[in-house]
Amino acid sequence: MSEIEIKQLQEKINAGILLARKRRIVKTQKENGELVVVRDGKVVCIKAQELE
Repeated sequence: MSEIEIKQLQEKINAGILLARKRRIVKTQKENGELVVVRDGKVVCIKAQELE
């Protein structure tokens, strides 16, 4: 693979990760649930409604 192909593949992977993250947030918001995230090095539970 050339460097250009590697960069394009990495961009597609990053876009897929962002899409999956957005879908998880939306689904959890519909269920009025909580998500577990890391903030300032600490694991915390937050309401999905608090996220954009």
